[in-house]
Amino acid sequence: MTQPPRSSQEDESLALRVAVIADIPALVRLINAAFVVEQFVFEGDRIDAEETRAFMESGKFLVAEDAAGFAGCVYLEIRDGRGYLGLLAVDPARQGTGLGRKLIVAAEEYFRASGCGAVDLRVISQRTPLPPFYRRLGYEEVGAAPFSPSLQPKVPGHYIIMSKRLA
Repeated sequence: MTQPPRSSQEDESLALRVAVIADIPALVRLINAAFVVEQFVFEGDRIDAEETRAFMESGKFLVAEDAAGFAGCVYLEIRDGRGYLGLLAVDPARQGTGLGRKLIVAAEEYFRASGCGAVDLRVISQRTPLPPFYRRLGYEEVGAAPFSPSLQPKVPGHYIIMSKRLA
């Protein structure tokens, strides 16, 4: 299987690598810190160690790190010849620096090299800044889906499904 690129050409101090089991505690901290903004929709943490381990069994996390630690991550999974990216998380102190965009570009490169013709993702409808962010990166809204019955949102909403064809 093709591996994601090891480092970003734009910022050589930031290394990209695939997470390993020993990274689970740091991944959980990073993802939960980045997803605090969704607590107006869902109560509690976004993810725990058990869920993170389960994600690592079906896909992989690409992490961006430097001397200060994990700066960001994104979950990658190949589903029926298409890429799926999720749990894009950037350390709150580093948000707005372009790191999220760099992680998405690296994810797309990984999926392209793996033979995927498209990438899919989903965002919650209450996170109104996200669809325009992804549209600027070439993603289009292709549908909607209800939240899983196991989720108990505090406010009404749904998933917005977005997709991008890879050249």
